[in-house]
Amino acid sequence: MKKGVLLLSLLCLLVFAASFTSARQEDAFATGEFFKFRIHYGLVNAGFATLEIKEAVRNNRKVHHVIGKGYTVGMTKFFFKVADDYQSMFDKETGKPYQYLRKIDEGGYTKNQEGFFNQTKNTVLVKDYKNKSEKIFTVPENVQDIVSSFYYLRNHPRIDKMVPGESIVIDMFFDDEVYKFKLKYIGREDLDTKFGIIPTMVFRPYVQSGRVFKEQESLTVWISDDDNKMPIRIKASLAVGSLKADLDGFKGLKNSFKVKVKKQ
Repeated sequence: MKKGVLLLSLLCLLVFAASFTSARQEDAFATGEFFKFRIHYGLVNAGFATLEIKEAVRNNRKVHHVIGKGYTVGMTKFFFKVADDYQSMFDKETGKPYQYLRKIDEGGYTKNQEGFFNQTKNTVLVKDYKNKSEKIFTVPENVQDIVSSFYYLRNHPRIDKMVPGESIVIDMFFDDEVYKFKLKYIGREDLDTKFGIIPTMVFRPYVQSGRVFKEQESLTVWISDDDNKMPIRIKASLAVGSLKADLDGFKGLKNSFKVKVKKQ
């Protein structure tokens, strides 16, 4: 696994792809929400990733403070140790990000950056603590960071109205670049999980084929077909092997969790 297969990076990229938004509606989440994902690389239990919402204050406003962690376990950590810390602070009303943190150690590849958004000037000040440098980047209006994208996108008012084959493109700032991320809605599916049979919506983000992914449509994401719009399963066909992340635990949901048939 190379640095392209970033445990939490990949998880977040796939997770937010399931949500689609450009306008706000009633939040699908609230302070205290917590997700835990079990990640498999092929048949191996490779690690876990978590996402938790806390509360903080920025610019005299209460904001959502999301903390994401990713880590390898068992034998995997001896061959490819991962310890990721992703954080984002974004406005509770607009969903626009104020600040992000990306502190990672992935098989010896390290990065320690913090970004500060100026939504008035449409810029991001990136402080690179590892290389002791600072740089300002110009970004489009309403740009998101990788973590805030997931939460911002879960509130799209059209998500329940999309038809199979429909796509949308959003702007995301990641690794000192703005990415155009194209997402396609596939349809609905009842998914068999550890919690029972869950009604889901299926999405497929377009990615660059080659170094990491087999094809442009190598990723598939299932999210709950309820008011939570929470990620249930993520699958990726990689250039070498495959990756799957399943929701393993959760708490603090704002809305009822819809399960068709519960596990006995």
